[in-house]
Amino acid sequence: MRRAYAFTRPVLNTYLARDRDRRRRRELGWVLLAVLPVGICGLVYVWLHYQVLVTGYNLPILERNLDARLQVERSLSLEATFLAAPEKIEKRAVEELDMIVPEADQVVFAEQLQ
Repeated sequence: MRRAYAFTRPVLNTYLARDRDRRRRRELGWVLLAVLPVGICGLVYVWLHYQVLVTGYNLPILERNLDARLQVERSLSLEATFLAAPEKIEKRAVEELDMIVPEADQVVFAEQLQ
């Protein structure tokens, strides 16, 4: 059983040549020159609004990070102030480093050296 699409037919137009239409190519070039800048502007517009949207979503996260870091900075500043007190330094020097308070005759001032 043969079907119609299974038959091969001889090609009768072997002497035909394809000729490109130059007007059509020129018109396509003009259309591309007109549409391409508009498309690029549209893409830039969409990209800018996307960046604004992403920044808007990241802003609360960044604010939370900033608040946490400011709190850590405040606590470290308080700790540094607390540890820099002369009484604390003297206490740590005596207890941890086994230093002793110098006597009056062991102290030499810079004015005496000149």
